[in-house]
Amino acid sequence: MRILIDATAVPADRGGVGRYVDALLPALARQGADLVVACQPRDTAHVGSLVPRAEVVTASARTGRRPARLAWEQLALPRIARRVGADVLHSPHYTMPLRPGVPVVVTLHDATFFSHPELHSGVKGRFFRAATRHAVGHAAALVVPSQATAREVRRFVGGDEALYHVAYHGVDVSLFHRVDEDDRARVARSLGLEGQAYVGFLGTLEPRKNVPALIRGWARAVGDLPAPPALVLAGGRGWDDQVEPTIAAVRAAHPRLRVLAPGYLPLADLPGFLSGATVLAYPSLGEGFGLPVLEAMACGAVVLTTRELSLPEVGGDAVAYCGTGEDSIAEELRALLSDAGRRERLAAAAVERAAGFDWDASARAHVAAYEAALDHDR
Repeated sequence: MRILIDATAVPADRGGVGRYVDALLPALARQGADLVVACQPRDTAHVGSLVPRAEVVTASARTGRRPARLAWEQLALPRIARRVGADVLHSPHYTMPLRPGVPVVVTLHDATFFSHPELHSGVKGRFFRAATRHAVGHAAALVVPSQATAREVRRFVGGDEALYHVAYHGVDVSLFHRVDEDDRARVARSLGLEGQAYVGFLGTLEPRKNVPALIRGWARAVGDLPAPPALVLAGGRGWDDQVEPTIAAVRAAHPRLRVLAPGYLPLADLPGFLSGATVLAYPSLGEGFGLPVLEAMACGAVVLTTRELSLPEVGGDAVAYCGTGEDSIAEELRALLSDAGRRERLAAAAVERAAGFDWDASARAHVAAYEAALDHDR
């Protein structure tokens, strides 16, 4: 079975779908998959280093712009599938060719375009809702990262239950693991936090992540502490226009509290950042999986998150939970900060649970979806 994977949707910053594809490719190679990978010119050498035995097809340079990439997907990708003799095409980010010529497996990462349309721009929401409906109606198999995502897509769009294949994400424990005090101190110094405790957040600052409520809840939880921990919002700036005004309002009301928004952290700094946080807060309004939660758990972080959509599937009993409102965030965060014994127990449980999520298991689930797609086509 020869699998063509369309990696042209991977963004330059390698967030989101990039992290997924980068981890999945070598895991599929370890399963013995015969891979062909189509990618943008900037990624050709990178993909070759990830899967040296795969055939790499470099797409047009114009695919760096979304409209051109979508046109390339419709016109050029089916021709490439025929030329390389692909048995199955895997489209790892919602969209697929209208006339692919081979069975297609599509990854649907979440259903929040349907369940939480107010959290996405109008144009983006309409586009991904249409892409999801088309995939459910025309793909030979669908990969989803959680039972919650399968359940939600079926609730809004339908599709036979057998069409959906749950493939949980994994965590690279060679990168995401507990690090020593020196590494934690190095990252803290780089953030200007030497000697100060902090509550961390990791993710794009978009409305779905509920960051303004986190900022206000954190301020309420720590405002009267003699040595309040800082709040560090690590991740891309995103499009939540309430984050900056909320930071400004908290700084004005609580001059001695520190809120930092350093943007993207280098990948090599993430284990030190996550391991060094007193609490990693992730009060999301809904996730298809919740990779930052899993990566934090693997680093021995004490995670505070919500029970929305997939997050309990990832965290289980190894994380603390709060509601999505600032009152609940403040209450649960304050409780965690005041209970060192509970934090120690959660940190140990988190590492143990995270070890159950690995990319080889995810790759096996993907291979099952490819095989089902072939059977569906026959």
